[in-house]
Amino acid sequence: MVDYKSTLLMPKTKFPMRGNLPQNEPKRQEQWAEMDIYKKVQEKTKGKPMFILHDGPPYANGDIHMGHALNKILKDFIVRYKSMSGFHAPYVPGWDTHGLPIETALTKKGKVKRKEMTVAAFRKLCEEYALKQVERQREQFLRLGVRGDWWNPYITLDKSYEAQQIKVFGEMAKKGYIYKGKKPVYWSPSSESALAEAEIEYQDKRSPSIYVAFDVLDGKSVLDGDEKIVIWTTTPWTIPANLGITVHPELEYSVVLVNEHKFIVASGLLESLVEELEWNDHQVIKTLRGSQLEYVTAKHPFYDRESLVILGEHVTLDAGTGCVHTAPGHGEDDYLVGQKYGLDVLCPVDDKGNMTDEAPGFEGLFYDQANKPIGEKLEEVGALLKLSFITHSYAHDWRTKKPVIYRATAQWFASIENFREELLQAVQDVKWIPKWGETRLYNMVRDRGDWCISRQRAWGVPIPVFYGENGEPIITDETIDHVSSLFRKHGSNIWFEWETEQLLPEGFTSEHSPNGSFTREMDIMDVWFDSGSSHQSVLEEREDLQRPADLYLEGSDQYRGWFNSSLSTGVAVTGKAPYRSILSHGFALDGQGRKMSKSIGNTVIPNDVMKQLGADILRLWVASVDYQADVRVSDEILKQVSEAYRKIRNTFRFLLGNLHDFNPATDSVSDQDLDGVNLFMLVELNEVVESVKKGYEEYNFSQVYHTLHNFCTIQLSSFYMDLAKDTLYIEHSNHPERRAIQTVMYETVVTLAKLVSPILPHTADEVWENTPNVEGESVQLTEMPEARTFGDVEELKNTWNNFMDIRSEILKALEHARNEKVIGKSLEAALTIYADDQKYELLAGINRLEKLFIVSKVHLVKGLNQASQESVTFEHLAVAVTAAEGTVCERCWTVSESVGENKLHPSLCQSCAETVSTHYRDVE
Repeated sequence: MVDYKSTLLMPKTKFPMRGNLPQNEPKRQEQWAEMDIYKKVQEKTKGKPMFILHDGPPYANGDIHMGHALNKILKDFIVRYKSMSGFHAPYVPGWDTHGLPIETALTKKGKVKRKEMTVAAFRKLCEEYALKQVERQREQFLRLGVRGDWWNPYITLDKSYEAQQIKVFGEMAKKGYIYKGKKPVYWSPSSESALAEAEIEYQDKRSPSIYVAFDVLDGKSVLDGDEKIVIWTTTPWTIPANLGITVHPELEYSVVLVNEHKFIVASGLLESLVEELEWNDHQVIKTLRGSQLEYVTAKHPFYDRESLVILGEHVTLDAGTGCVHTAPGHGEDDYLVGQKYGLDVLCPVDDKGNMTDEAPGFEGLFYDQANKPIGEKLEEVGALLKLSFITHSYAHDWRTKKPVIYRATAQWFASIENFREELLQAVQDVKWIPKWGETRLYNMVRDRGDWCISRQRAWGVPIPVFYGENGEPIITDETIDHVSSLFRKHGSNIWFEWETEQLLPEGFTSEHSPNGSFTREMDIMDVWFDSGSSHQSVLEEREDLQRPADLYLEGSDQYRGWFNSSLSTGVAVTGKAPYRSILSHGFALDGQGRKMSKSIGNTVIPNDVMKQLGADILRLWVASVDYQADVRVSDEILKQVSEAYRKIRNTFRFLLGNLHDFNPATDSVSDQDLDGVNLFMLVELNEVVESVKKGYEEYNFSQVYHTLHNFCTIQLSSFYMDLAKDTLYIEHSNHPERRAIQTVMYETVVTLAKLVSPILPHTADEVWENTPNVEGESVQLTEMPEARTFGDVEELKNTWNNFMDIRSEILKALEHARNEKVIGKSLEAALTIYADDQKYELLAGINRLEKLFIVSKVHLVKGLNQASQESVTFEHLAVAVTAAEGTVCERCWTVSESVGENKLHPSLCQSCAETVSTHYRDVE
């Protein structure tokens, strides 16, 4: 009995069907570490044009989440592609390590007795904690397969980083951009610190809504003096701080008689107020312009002081009464308008949010708890017209998630106003992806107030300011350079360990301290000033980087965060933005489009995904989504991505399995000798190269994903690989047709491995390892493939694209015949194709139609009118499917009448018998 299966050239490869990514990826990452792949890539690309993607530092606290994974993987796509595309693209990851969350993590649940130790001792514990978090996150980022200078990152607590940050502060101070002032800022009682706009988020809050009447004292000849001015507020706790009432100079105001009382409100709001305050029986007895009310005085409802009526453009008719309660110590608009009229900046609330003795009768009450007794006091004196409650969007501390207040304190500010026009011009000079990012940041810069950069915390970079005996701040080139040098050598902790004299230059004198006695500022800088200085502390500091960076890539929340603070410090120091382009991505949501939350239980944890599916699945998900919008991820979505990965992997497996006996140096077939379908596949591959590289260049990774996935599943798996099997398995090893297919497959596998490498680095390196006769120990050390040119491409594409349309109709006819039980497998079929003139000429010019359609026999007939009744008819052709006549060949499984003609191999068709007789030994 002859075993003809042994004569088949079946696929052979060590590239397994299952990737076992959770087990195998860590092993491959160990190989990368041993060979120091990052260093090798940098050495290979050294001297090429630089491309710098500057890493925005994640906060060093806790495990990474899906937002981190999305961000880092996107960056890795870009850096890997650029390194393979003619650029020197070093990637230096960073961490943000200062700030309240680390202080909170240490003090929570009494782990650290903060009040029982010095500031310096507490700061050392913060540093130790932060560095442990850096180690923790570094391991997880590495597990994602992100390639970078992980063992030489930048960390905001590094001595060199802090030294350069001091330089940034000093340069801004020299230009007059830094000042100290008492004005209202966002204040977090829960953090006991001032906050910047970037540290604010908005949540719904239930607040009291009160209407209060202020009795007029002096009507300045425009009022009789017995009127009452009505204000509205949702912060009753600020009433003790009231010093004025603001009206709009151009609005009309009405004096309204209601039950013998005369109330003053904006005419444009009267209708709504009549309903709200139930003024059923009312009469307008007088109207006047807001400008006429200027300098009218009213009496504070329960304190013996006056409230001055002033004019302000910020007053609107959107809500309230058109008469705005003004407390300069508790609102930005209030402060600004109060400054014009010389009002004091009264702030009767302390650091913890408790009312002070400047609010008699309410001392010691937490501001929110003071609302009720203040309302009762207003009711007692007859000033409360109405009390209700509303739910509205309100500012919260983004760290503690608790409400913040506006509170006037002495703080350090960066004056945005002094260089706003330069900032706006810099925004316009940057390339924004997506384009709306420009408008978003432009409007933020245009409308933002001065930046409060001081914080009343312990863990951060100290503000390098000394004070003279007269209290005057001292910031000079000499002091800045000296402090910067000290921090570079010793770190910033010395600010809290050494005496002030030790921190000053030797022999330092100042006109502000005739006795040579100095003190120092104990506030620290806003953490956004820390990270916003990275262009100086990293790009300018490190020899392997340069400023400006080519790209900043972060989440869309960073328009108000890192993009913004980096722009401010960058323009202040250099006059230009620290980045040439900005690319932003959305947020990672659950499968239903909801924000991920531990309380809801809908979080998807990157570490869990990698343990179950592997990092390459997570990376393929990132490539598959439209990341510039919010993206969804769930077990079901990742399951779909895993199926896409399986198809890509199986494509590689088939290609590699059929190249085990192929040496490109000796076995390749030239383009000129390739027949139509093989040349067509190279042209298709060439278009894949162009599409994928265009996708990478435009940061359109979903285009990369869909192009590669479609090519693997449609052009290769469903067409080319299917029709190639017979030739690959059945013909002898050196058969010209077999070598032609192997030539195409070899170029395809090498090309695809390079194209997919930025997205699936573990899989791509595994493919490279199993590809015969390739140069280099890793695909990461190769170049992206170049698009090739071919002659008569349009004619070739036209022919084979038309053929693909015909093939689709043939497959439908075969499926119909299978359903009618005419045939089982397609190789049992004989086709009679009746074609119109155009389709006939096309098919007649193509060889091996049986192999292309994977049937046993094809008979081509010119003329649709010749079609038999049992034919399946399409627009340009008809197809009759019958059972092929003859016997099934034991080797190739085609049905042939030539089976049995060869006496030595009676169970084979003539073609297989010749192949076995000529090129293989007979098996007895």
